[in-house]
Amino acid sequence: MKAIVCEKFAPIGELKLAEFDRPQIKDGHVLIEVGAASVNFPDALIVQGLYQNKPPLPFVPGHELCGIVREVGQGVTRFKVSDRVVATPGVGAFAEFALSHEDKVIAIPAHMSMIQGAAITLTYGTSLHALKNIARLQAGERLLVLGASGGVGLAAIELGKLMGATVIAAASTQDKLQVCESMGADVLINYETEDLKSRIKEATSSKGVDVVYDAVGGKFSEAALRSLAWRGRFLVVGFASGEIPKIALNLALLSERSLMGVFWGEWIRREPLAHLKQMDFIIEQVRLGHLNPKVNEVYALQDAVKAIEQLAMRKAIGKLVIQVNSTVQ
Repeated sequence: MKAIVCEKFAPIGELKLAEFDRPQIKDGHVLIEVGAASVNFPDALIVQGLYQNKPPLPFVPGHELCGIVREVGQGVTRFKVSDRVVATPGVGAFAEFALSHEDKVIAIPAHMSMIQGAAITLTYGTSLHALKNIARLQAGERLLVLGASGGVGLAAIELGKLMGATVIAAASTQDKLQVCESMGADVLINYETEDLKSRIKEATSSKGVDVVYDAVGGKFSEAALRSLAWRGRFLVVGFASGEIPKIALNLALLSERSLMGVFWGEWIRREPLAHLKQMDFIIEQVRLGHLNPKVNEVYALQDAVKAIEQLAMRKAIGKLVIQVNSTVQ
């Protein structure tokens, strides 16, 4: 089968489109013919050896996909051949066929396209887990989203609005902020040209924000933490900037703020049934039109390396999707 192959941990540009052995079915797993796969920030890290997990070499990268079940392993009870599904196998998505444990596979309805399906699991799953399970965001609260124009950022905007929050979106360009506004953000802050802390103070009438959603890290994290209201919650989601900030712990003591880690992948491993329930909710909200995955660009499989590089350089708005096989519908 054709696949994007990582032969050694190296710069993204050294990935190759090549022939790779088709995965063999295993107990508890399903083999999926891939229609589309999306690019996520961990994909850029894992091929460079910068992610917490390092798969045996060579391997096919790709965390997230949408496709059709072609084989089921012993013990699989939730799926049958020909089911349309989304999956988050962790690796293997950038190929014509991928193997995934059934706990990481979700059935999707006929009305959902492969492109749309490839864009929902990681972004909405992470953001819903962060806002609902960790921060326990309440209607009427104020939510600040850093790096708001990325995939998880836009998902956080939509989910925050769905949960009744006032959403403040912070991003680095006006084009990115326009997309945030189109997804429902109430307040827009360009943190490259405006002072983040003073703009938050102005937008909240000096009350501060109740929850910070930070998937970026870097130089704006501390200003956002300082802008939290009494007993505000700071969600540590990721470090897309490449910089892990060093935060003085007295900032948590002041105003009894909470620093809260978000590790969605480990949560679904520990609580797979809760994950399935939340994904059912997300798929239903997409059907109702309350959530609308923002797919900015669609690439062919042979252009997947370019897509990963675009995301790594933080040039992407919303999701980048790889159309692996347009005949898989």
